[in-house]
Amino acid sequence: MRDEQQAKAVVGCDALAVPCGSGALKIEAVVFDVGETLVDETRAWSVLADRAGVTRLTLFATLGALIERGEDHRRVWDALGVERRTDPVAVEIGDLYPDAVRCLRSLRESGYRVGLAANQPAGADTALRKLGLAVDFIATSAGWGVEKPSPAFFDRVCAEVGVSAAQTAYVGDRLDNDVLPAKAAGMFAVFIKRGPWGHLHAHRPEVDQADATIHSLDQLLPVIAAARRA
Repeated sequence: MRDEQQAKAVVGCDALAVPCGSGALKIEAVVFDVGETLVDETRAWSVLADRAGVTRLTLFATLGALIERGEDHRRVWDALGVERRTDPVAVEIGDLYPDAVRCLRSLRESGYRVGLAANQPAGADTALRKLGLAVDFIATSAGWGVEKPSPAFFDRVCAEVGVSAAQTAYVGDRLDNDVLPAKAAGMFAVFIKRGPWGHLHAHRPEVDQADATIHSLDQLLPVIAAARRA
């Protein structure tokens, strides 16, 4: 009873929305999306705009319009009438959000299995490994041959972490690619409100389906710990 009261106190914090009494979850693994969850993609998109010969403002505005309409953001080049960019920008340590490294480290130190699994192009896994992050595995759609929101992607996540979906939390900034398919797979789905998808998707009614909503990765460990004790 005391643990349940503590869990309710934690999840009742400002900016958090975790349903109490949602079952005897025991989270053993936490898996993250990459873009706009751990990595700020501002620099990457800026570089791509420069390479494409369009202003950064034009690219960002067009990208935002596609996201708002629920269209594939990769159509941005078609919308701009320029050659499609297939030359990804490798992530660098400075691209990580300030809370990313300490969140990953804290989860590992707390005994969770931690991984990254995201829709990323070929070579992204190599670039991410070079960052020396405190994770147990890094996987990409290019490497797996399947991408979100396919259920097969989340099946692979479970196979990789070695625990059931009910023991796995998935953290992402998108409802369509992260939260809803993870929830459908039986995972503890965490929505982080940041980046263009996060801010726009936060206004959609489906956001209520997330098991938790956070605004910073610094808020994640208490949420996961509370779910583990519930």
